[in-house]
Amino acid sequence: MSKIFWNSLKITPALLGVSLLAASSTYAAETLPEEAAANTINEAIGTVEPTAESFSTSDNEVLDLSENSLLAQQLPASDNANQVLDQIESYSEGLNDEEEIESQSQLTSITELTDVSPGDWAYDALRELVEDYKCIVGYPDRTFRGNRPTSRYEFAAGLRACLDRIQELIAAGGVVTEEDLERLRALIQEFDAELAVLGTRVDNLDARVAFLEDHQFSTTTKLKGEVIFAIADAFGDTVAVASPNTPTEDLDVNTIFADRVRLNFETSFTGKDKLRTRLQARNISQFNSNVTGTNMTRLSFDGDNDNDVEIAELWYRFPIGDKIKVQIDATSGELQDTLFDVVNPVFRSSGSGAISRFGRFSPLYRVGGGGGGAIAFKLSEFAELTGAYFADDANNPNDDFGLFNGNYAAMGQLTLKPTDNITVAATYANSYYRGGDINVTGSTGSGFARRPFDSGAATSANSYGVEANIKFGKLSIGGWVGYQNAILEEANVAIDGVVVPRGTDREIWNWAANIGIVDVGSKGSKLGFIFGMPPRARGSELPTGARRDGDTSYHIEGLYRYKLSKNIAITPGLLVILNPEHNDNNDTIFVGTIRTVFSF
Repeated sequence: MSKIFWNSLKITPALLGVSLLAASSTYAAETLPEEAAANTINEAIGTVEPTAESFSTSDNEVLDLSENSLLAQQLPASDNANQVLDQIESYSEGLNDEEEIESQSQLTSITELTDVSPGDWAYDALRELVEDYKCIVGYPDRTFRGNRPTSRYEFAAGLRACLDRIQELIAAGGVVTEEDLERLRALIQEFDAELAVLGTRVDNLDARVAFLEDHQFSTTTKLKGEVIFAIADAFGDTVAVASPNTPTEDLDVNTIFADRVRLNFETSFTGKDKLRTRLQARNISQFNSNVTGTNMTRLSFDGDNDNDVEIAELWYRFPIGDKIKVQIDATSGELQDTLFDVVNPVFRSSGSGAISRFGRFSPLYRVGGGGGGAIAFKLSEFAELTGAYFADDANNPNDDFGLFNGNYAAMGQLTLKPTDNITVAATYANSYYRGGDINVTGSTGSGFARRPFDSGAATSANSYGVEANIKFGKLSIGGWVGYQNAILEEANVAIDGVVVPRGTDREIWNWAANIGIVDVGSKGSKLGFIFGMPPRARGSELPTGARRDGDTSYHIEGLYRYKLSKNIAITPGLLVILNPEHNDNNDTIFVGTIRTVFSF
């Protein structure tokens, strides 16, 4: 085989189809007897079997075994090979809240590959590989990615997969043309060394599978973990106050060193569903209104239960057909952890994203939680409609509690993805708080925004939001705008000495913009900046100045997550709050942290 032919082959996996099958446009061509064809292939490929190990080339090129690699997607249907890949993934992948990859079944039609069109030069070859020989699986998002470079070892593994498929066809009484076999002989000769290297690993395969089976946690359950060690402190002259006339005191906060541990047990019964049980223990103090005078200074990963182990999540997610997904949360559910896309991919994770509570995503996703569920409808390749309902005390049978008679939140969202790089969403939520500790903004923003009517009277809220994100290679730009209309649901409530009627309302606004750059310094690292206005209570029918934010606070955040290794990342970050509590008489407050995350 000439160097020119090889140089064209190594550009893209699609050329495998060209070199194997381009000449076989019809099965009416002259064919070899079944026995002769089988002997030809057997002589060419011998007993070589692909393995799930990582092989190094003479150029120190390492074969990729991730779920996105060509080898992982095109290994033949060997139970041992698939088990090894699954087990390696389960032992090596760290906890990632927002990343979920579903299993990909064998393609049956070329039309299932969304990035392949009839105008592509290798379309006919790919069509034959998919529809006639079933050599191509594709990626979980139904793409082929034909422009992706591939190594010789990956190419050899793909070649072996197609050879096995041809053997299966022959055994089943199929036919292969003489021209196809000549092309196969040429390819096998060209890749003889790579196929031989694959074969040398066969002896280790059974031993590796046996080891993984002996040491696996469960045949159906994967264990994933995340441990955070954090150093944090808050700086400033005085504690923030809501009113300009309120006396202030010095801000005296000591540096803390604390931790959070999460263990996720993820069980699948069908391969497409997931049951998650999360155990959590933590002792990270909240830099909230009791410490700094404002919730604007809270960290994204805070929370303290004296390191007692508790069930932090318990939900089951499953598909209904190809277009519907359902999630049922038995306890401690949160809207942002269901099926909603919060449209903030770089910053949404508490372990790897923003260091602040406000910076992770729009406060609208925090309007309620508890027990309930969510459902997502895939309207098209570019649009999805998601809905959810949660009750704060769903397990309490007393008056003003339960699934439908207590605090609740109902949310709907339309998410549009016109391209792979652009995501836009429109969100609406209706929530109700029966009284007591009202929390309209999910412990973000000012105290007036969180409790618009102060008295603890029953309150409802209509919340509206728009979220967007666009990617330019490794650069991501996003943000959101949120508006809430809080309504007093009790009659004749006295606020600041003035009796106000039922139906009195309060407007609450918030917004943010952010920039994230990934793979800065090392693969998996990220640099991020966030600027915004935390929830602010404004115009209403209340008396002038009564629980109304007179000025504007600004949230400024910078962080750099450096990935030391596959399982360890360290994130230094700084949060600056100008005019805390939307009161420009307050001094600026700074919060610094160093967050180290161990994932397994």
